[in-house]
Amino acid sequence: MLRIENLGKRFSGKAALAAVTADIADGSFVGVIGRSGAGKSTLLRCINRLVDPSEGRIVFEGKTVTELRGQALRDWRSSCGMIFQQFNLAGRLDVLTNVLMGRINSMSLLPTLLKAWPEAEKLRALAALERLDLGELAGQRAESLSGGQQQRVAIARTLVQNPRIILADEPVASLDPRNTQIVMNALRDLNREKGITVLCNLHSIELSRSYCSRLLGMREGCIVFDGPPEELTPSVIDDLYGFEANDVMDTAEASAQYRKDISALQSAA
Repeated sequence: MLRIENLGKRFSGKAALAAVTADIADGSFVGVIGRSGAGKSTLLRCINRLVDPSEGRIVFEGKTVTELRGQALRDWRSSCGMIFQQFNLAGRLDVLTNVLMGRINSMSLLPTLLKAWPEAEKLRALAALERLDLGELAGQRAESLSGGQQQRVAIARTLVQNPRIILADEPVASLDPRNTQIVMNALRDLNREKGITVLCNLHSIELSRSYCSRLLGMREGCIVFDGPPEELTPSVIDDLYGFEANDVMDTAEASAQYRKDISALQSAA
């Protein structure tokens, strides 16, 4: 279990997180929702230790994550993979090499610098790409891929880390609807089939309801909603988003088409 206890983070004296407390069960798929600036990204970055919290602590299986340093911190980041909105790939490198970058913490420095990847590591990376239907693109430059393909490469890179947890920070914000479904389906399948805990920041309420078993709603750095998707009523959404509520709530027609698209994709899978 991942335990977040009274977590706070301040930037230049301004609170981005305030006394955030939550327990994340192993193997769960948890969505983090809220308007821009609510603290969603800061929360995930604190968990991964890309940002150090100002107070509070994070504990995973008895290990205090907020106290880790050096190799122990690098090991934590390997077991707690991060997926970003903008993919964070090396565009001029081929897809396979980008995925292999996820293995750097498990390898000695010299082979990494020389790109002399052991055959076993190449096979591991290829297997991750095949799982995400990208095996045939292994030799292409990452920058030549579509946005959806690049995000799946980023997921493959995380997958080769053998993560216990995946932190996805708005992973579909820049994707078209079809690639959004493909990426979200990939995260769902990793959660269900490999038991990887997924903590995912999402802007779309419909996506949150469709993929997540639990939602954390944030406002002004605090968790103000914690419950299953069916408890996310219009009044709760209005409380979370204020004047932005209409932007995140699809119309009935759009919702019906969305569910139809999901059903078609699932049938084709």
